[in-house]
Amino acid sequence: MRSRSNSGVKLDNYARIVQQTILQHQDPVTGLLPGSTDQPDAWVRDNVYSIVSVWALSLAYRKNADRDEDKAKAYELEQSVVKLMRGVLQCIMRQLDKVEKFKYSRSTKDSLHAKYNTRTCATVVGDDQWGHLQVDATSLFLLFLAQMTASGLHIIYTQDEVDVVQNLMFYIEAAYKVADYGMWERGDKTNQGITEINASSIGTAKAALEALDELNLFGAKGGPGSVVHALADDIQHCQSILTSMLPRASISKEVDAGVLAILTYPAFAVEDISIVNMTKEEIISKLQGRYGCCRFLRDGHKTPREDPNRLYYESAELKLFENIECEWPLFWTYLILDGIFSNSHEQVQEYQEALEAILIKQKDGIRLLPELYSVPPDKVEEEYMNPHSVERTPMGKCPLKWGQSLYILGKLLSEGFLAPGEIDPLNRRFSTIPKPDVVVQVSILAETDEIKELLMKNGINVETVADIHPIHVQPSRVLSHIYARLGRNPRLGLTGRPYRRIGVLGTSKFYIIRNTIFAFTPQFIDHKQFYLALDNKMIVEMLRNEIAYLSSRWRITGRPTVTFPISQTMLTEDRTDLDPAVIATLKKLQDGYYGGARTQTGKLSEFLTTSCCAHLSFLDGKGSGSMGQHGDHYDDDDDDDGDGYVHELRCDDEADDLAQYLDHLLAHSAPKKSKRQAGGLGRFKAVATKTKEMVSLMNKAQDLNIQNVNMYLPSKLFRSCQPSLNLNLPDPSKPQETQGSEVSITVESGIPRDESGAIDYNALVQLLKDTKNLQDQADILYVLFKDKGMEWDTQLQGKGSTVRTLLSELYEKAGDLKHWGLIRMISGILKKKVEELDSACSDLLAHQKHLTVGLPPEPREKTITAPIPPDQLATLIDEASDNNISVAILTQEIMVYLAMSIRTQPSLFSEMFRLRIGLIIQVMATELAQSLNCSGEEATESLMSLSPSELKNLLHHILSGKEFGVQRSVREADAGVSPAISIHHLGNTGATKSERAGISKLKSDMKMLDQPVTPTEKGVRAQSLDVENIESGRYRLPFVESLDVPESFPVSKDTKHGQWLRRRRLDGALNRVPVGFYQKVWKILQKCHGLSIEGFVLPSSTTREMTPGEIKFSVHVETVLNRVPQPEYRQLLVEAILVLTMLADVDIPSIGSIIHVEKIVHQANDMFYKDQKDLGAEEHILEKDPSTGVCRLLYDSAPSGRFGSMTYLTKAVAVYVQDFLPSGACAVQ
Repeated sequence: MRSRSNSGVKLDNYARIVQQTILQHQDPVTGLLPGSTDQPDAWVRDNVYSIVSVWALSLAYRKNADRDEDKAKAYELEQSVVKLMRGVLQCIMRQLDKVEKFKYSRSTKDSLHAKYNTRTCATVVGDDQWGHLQVDATSLFLLFLAQMTASGLHIIYTQDEVDVVQNLMFYIEAAYKVADYGMWERGDKTNQGITEINASSIGTAKAALEALDELNLFGAKGGPGSVVHALADDIQHCQSILTSMLPRASISKEVDAGVLAILTYPAFAVEDISIVNMTKEEIISKLQGRYGCCRFLRDGHKTPREDPNRLYYESAELKLFENIECEWPLFWTYLILDGIFSNSHEQVQEYQEALEAILIKQKDGIRLLPELYSVPPDKVEEEYMNPHSVERTPMGKCPLKWGQSLYILGKLLSEGFLAPGEIDPLNRRFSTIPKPDVVVQVSILAETDEIKELLMKNGINVETVADIHPIHVQPSRVLSHIYARLGRNPRLGLTGRPYRRIGVLGTSKFYIIRNTIFAFTPQFIDHKQFYLALDNKMIVEMLRNEIAYLSSRWRITGRPTVTFPISQTMLTEDRTDLDPAVIATLKKLQDGYYGGARTQTGKLSEFLTTSCCAHLSFLDGKGSGSMGQHGDHYDDDDDDDGDGYVHELRCDDEADDLAQYLDHLLAHSAPKKSKRQAGGLGRFKAVATKTKEMVSLMNKAQDLNIQNVNMYLPSKLFRSCQPSLNLNLPDPSKPQETQGSEVSITVESGIPRDESGAIDYNALVQLLKDTKNLQDQADILYVLFKDKGMEWDTQLQGKGSTVRTLLSELYEKAGDLKHWGLIRMISGILKKKVEELDSACSDLLAHQKHLTVGLPPEPREKTITAPIPPDQLATLIDEASDNNISVAILTQEIMVYLAMSIRTQPSLFSEMFRLRIGLIIQVMATELAQSLNCSGEEATESLMSLSPSELKNLLHHILSGKEFGVQRSVREADAGVSPAISIHHLGNTGATKSERAGISKLKSDMKMLDQPVTPTEKGVRAQSLDVENIESGRYRLPFVESLDVPESFPVSKDTKHGQWLRRRRLDGALNRVPVGFYQKVWKILQKCHGLSIEGFVLPSSTTREMTPGEIKFSVHVETVLNRVPQPEYRQLLVEAILVLTMLADVDIPSIGSIIHVEKIVHQANDMFYKDQKDLGAEEHILEKDPSTGVCRLLYDSAPSGRFGSMTYLTKAVAVYVQDFLPSGACAVQ
């Protein structure tokens, strides 16, 4: 018999350790592992981590097998792993109803349980008796399921189980916006059962989705049916939220050692190496002790100061746990693995030696890793005084199986039994390696041959939708419908993926569906519901955004391909050429560089070889052949040839629609070679069936809610216009000289009344019929809507001309004329919603930004801190806007723009934790009022008349914090549409070139009422907003309700004038504070009883609960500051607090009781006023703001300099606190 080799002996020793510490506890029936003897339940996370060492050991035996017994041993270990993983799967499969509900509700009540009965796989506690929602536990199971399957284990047996895994991927795909209880089952660190968004959950979910995407769960033996799919956009969302959170772990934990699991093995979820290193340094510097790392700061678990009879902590008692938190050796096992994967031998050696020193040796020589080390009760005071000085005692489970398992894994790797690639077969460890530059491929498609010719004229060669056969182009919502079929399993009660929009990463691949290649147009082309898509500059801007996003976020093999269709709406009004903005963009795309990204334009067919291509086999139907076997009787829904895909899905009709739509599409869109027909009748029949098929196809398209069908179904048949309701709309092509004289009565002559003085509605309708002015028609319809309601029938064209239909028609017309003020107003009346509103809102929230809507102060200003369903969100916005239509519609628009900006430029939002949309709108109006030197009402109106792209541009300038100017541009041609406004950066001189040339003297006449004849091109008197004499106030048009715009300064020649006031106003409205401001406030609170701001006190006790770096503290301080309604005054208070924080660094124990910040500001103001008076300033210059009593001139003084605001604030602080200072107070001054 051969002697056992040295490595064999060592492996046998590890097998003995694994057997004694882990496998001997495995339940023979379910395969699950109990927590410990006193906690007999099986936790999902602990089970998965514990079995990892068994899996690693089986791989080591297989690799180093000396003899046949070793191979047998390897097989036995592998089967123990499979048994446990299938045990966890059993537990989950008993709760599939929860998985199904959670996909839609994301509620803690519907989550999978975190622990199960070890012997029966049943649940052990109620849904609400435990912090069950732990996305990281479910994700960890899926991540290891993927890794183990890739290493050759067979864990999934049937197609039903494949569907379960697919649905679990839907369960975790929205992790970036799901607040859960996290790794420590506690949620917020006060332990009061408050869920929060956790970086560790998002990271593990991202890793699991990436690992499972396109993986065959049956391993090498599986076919296309056992492949699971993840959506690239969800993975990318997780990635960007992680990047914005780290090194913070959650709102209440500024640092958490649990994040190590996503920085290194097993998840490797963070792609930016600098963020990985920074977070690791934070953890080591703030949490590491002599026995391991604390879980997070002020963690009371098992400390001598914790009250074991209470589940929760009081907020103020968290301070008691500072410096005596328990230390967990577990985290050193992660740092050892990190050293092995990053090839840092010193790190491995350092932590292995430290760990060996604190392991507990058994009599049989086996070393155990205890759960944690706690300070002995009698040594607490000593540890408070000198942290990390006393000897601690081991407590909790011994061994902690999860830690023991990772310890053994580290030993196997460091001793060379395994290579890192063997326990990471999916190569997650390479996630931080820089990726090559992405080239975005753009294929431009013309909707019709006419457009194709116009493009040719401009030197742009493109194909039409008909030319690209056999590739099919469809709108992105079809892809959403297709993905909604994924993972559907009626037997298990699983309905597949919830119908959600597919982002740009998803639409930039080619898809092979039923052996046909499909391309999809991006999401933003589908916006037919809302007016953003009416603005071609906005469409172009969105394209630029998406291309920039693709170039920075694309991580998939193959290049991304964007299909950009050019449709009728992108032409100029007279249909003779393309919109200049679109042409300019297409030219830039052809140059190969656009929006900061490398681009390449070409035909779709040329891109097939270089693009990313996904094969969606789940639509291939489980029957024999599903397409092409329905004969010619398509519109008959109940065909009898029953083995097609259509009939398998009879779960719901929508499924039918999709299957039939695809069937129809594939069967009929091939351009047929026409045979020469013998007689006329045959030819007629052929055309008739073709028409019948097309009509049927059109109907299917309508069922799937696809707008603009002509673009996707190449056929000349459907150019039908909807029957017009014959509002007397001006015809843009005819010159309208006669318009002024023709309509003798316009709305201005007052509302027609009957004898009793009430409004004569029939005469009003007649007036509506006669007037040609869009604005007047809108006014009249608004009166009818207010008094008679939406559904009142005007009988304008016989029956059916309700106010709603007339408004919709007016909306279309205003849309054609790009009359933005009217478009927004009618959108508001019709309560149109931005399709992306809820996802925009949850995007912002996921980046840890709270939102407020409505104008301050509370209770009118409503705060949004968690994602809410779209209908509730819309209602909330309406309530907060006090039913002011303009505010409501602008709020929706700005929320979408903020979300677009945070996706592509998250850095604009640093140090802002709450975005106050109402104030942002107010500041925008103020900007316009000051730059254009007009009243608040006119400014509100100009704001409403800006095109979406100009509005977004203005918002971007305000966010970017750079100086910019707004001015009217002199584009006469467009005068009838909306007052054109251009926005530009200011150079060092402070004024723009045109201002210096004297254009600023142009009279700003917004209303343009003086000219009775309108510019001929448009034939619409756009600005006839003189509705004063339609009854006093009651019938004022909703969008003239102006925002409260603070009065502007008297205009002076000095362009610097008003600059600092404006800077403060912007910063105050955006909650922008200096870097490190909140940490400084925390320090000052340590030295006084609290700060009082306008009667609201920020007590020093908040520092007993919260640590300086946590977002929760920043939001808390911000909430108190936000009680101040005037943004510029709020900013002065921030400056006063900054001066105060300098005192925090002075070595004095206390600076008094409660500090009244506003008193300091007023004291500074009085000194400033006195100095200016002494210098002989006149009274009108020193005018005070009536609401706060502060000199307007102080708001507008620069911080530094002899008369700077900081100079006076510093003097005021010195005077205010001198009573509390020690006698040598001069030193401070």
